[in-house]
Amino acid sequence: MKTNKSIVRILVSGLLFSMSLAACSTKKETTQTVRVTPDYKLIPAKKMLFNSFVDCNMAEVWVGDTFRIFPGKYGEDPLWGNARDLKYTDGANAEETFARKGTDFIEPKMPKNAPVGLPGVHGAVWFETVYQDSTDKSGKTLYAVYHNENYPATLPFDPKTGEGYKADNWPQGITGPTSPAAVCRIGIMKSTNGGKAWENKGIFIEDLQARMILKPHNTSKTFAGGVGDPSAVASGEYLYLFYGEYGYPGQYDGKRYDPKKESSGQCISVARIRLSDLDNPAGKARRWDGNGFNAPYNGIGAPIASLQIPENAGGGPASSPKGSFYWGPSVSWNTYLRCWVMLMGKAVGPSWAGSSIHISFNTNRDLGEALQSQQWSKPKLLLDKPGFFLWYPSLQPMNTPEDIAQKNTCLRLGKRARLFVKNIKPEKSEYLSEYILEFSGDTN
Repeated sequence: MKTNKSIVRILVSGLLFSMSLAACSTKKETTQTVRVTPDYKLIPAKKMLFNSFVDCNMAEVWVGDTFRIFPGKYGEDPLWGNARDLKYTDGANAEETFARKGTDFIEPKMPKNAPVGLPGVHGAVWFETVYQDSTDKSGKTLYAVYHNENYPATLPFDPKTGEGYKADNWPQGITGPTSPAAVCRIGIMKSTNGGKAWENKGIFIEDLQARMILKPHNTSKTFAGGVGDPSAVASGEYLYLFYGEYGYPGQYDGKRYDPKKESSGQCISVARIRLSDLDNPAGKARRWDGNGFNAPYNGIGAPIASLQIPENAGGGPASSPKGSFYWGPSVSWNTYLRCWVMLMGKAVGPSWAGSSIHISFNTNRDLGEALQSQQWSKPKLLLDKPGFFLWYPSLQPMNTPEDIAQKNTCLRLGKRARLFVKNIKPEKSEYLSEYILEFSGDTN
């Protein structure tokens, strides 16, 4: 559930962690042995407060010499009201852009919500990643990977297609006992003018009604199920999608419900789609099933095992208020370390309660070879701020000559980057940066 309100009332304090990590060697199934020993430290920095609404990963690109970002939310939402907060702004570098005033943000032209029962965009959308078509030298052809939320009211079940949701035994949502939980799915939009106007291309991946987790078992006040909170990166001929998996790994049956089986199929997973299929993505993506990218876009995949929290360490199903799991991945390629870096939040209670941010590494440049998309190091604590909910961490470029010359974004970074994260407490929520993350070490 993405929301602009907080849901806890606990004391506030800050805690800075400076840590080092010896991350994993690749498994013997791969064709080569690659080792990485990255170190990192958080350096306190002048606070940077973002001045527009953020409730997701920050999507951004360079269009020529302009750094452009796409925060916010757009569309129909029965819980929080219809939104027109998905906007864009730009500048000569990342820090200039992030410092823009709220009045500097512009609404792009978005596809209208379709009436119930008709094809098109239903529910609200958030842009989580923007992939820039490398074949367009102007830099203006963009594909937005969006998080989408719906309810039985906005996307009712259609027995002819199997799409949509039934209201029977629907779990409680975040705003109170009579509010419904959302279902998340992931789609693609396209722009040919640098993000000033967008066209919906369809759903990337989703879970159908049979995998929704209903009453009386779903009590976490999060999702009824589905897939969401993604981060997407290109590797070879594919766009790889890292996302939260919140559905039941099979058909949910209240009489045979097994919490251990549920948690075994959650939470950070990976799917992929050919870059050539982004103009017509429906049905084209494949999800990792434990052996390869074999599961269909609406089928049952398998999560990344190293990113799951074992039961003896507090892990549990996402539908339980006592289940603990990592979620909200933000993935980037680090040119200094020559490896992938993933940041993620950690839910430890209902409504995504959790005050910590964690980090993981993957040394494999090619995510499509053998099991290399799965070889992430065990997450380590990066930052903890008791009293806050910390959501949507990301690493962002700065205004250094290197970042500008290399046109770095949240998808590609160097030795130093700004750490941004949404800080939520009862009085207010802010998307801000208080630290620089500096890497050291080598890969070979």
